Amino acid sequence: MIGSLIDFFITSALILFGIALLLTLFRLIKGPTTADRVVAFDTASAILMSMVGMLSIVFGTFSFLDSILLIAIISFVSTVSISRFIEGGHVFNANNKRNR
Repeated sequence: MIGSLIDFFITSALILFGIALLLTLFRLIKGPTTADRVVAFDTASAILMSMVGMLSIVFGTFSFLDSILLIAIISFVSTVSISRFIEGGHVFNANNKRNR
């Protein structure tokens, strides 16, 4: 009884994550501004991490947890770099006073 209930909730969660990912990818493609696309990319990566975590539960393995960490790191670095580029057009600050 409990096993079938857990399977139902895991399956429904994966379906809802899939629908949310499709809606987010639509916003990522159609987004009117670059800032909207950055937020959609960050949301899509969070949904993808959740889906990979649910698949890790389904398959009963810890192997996927490394890929969740990798997705999170790549998402964070890309979000910060694109946001810095939108802000001032520079990803790396070459005129840093600490370099002198």
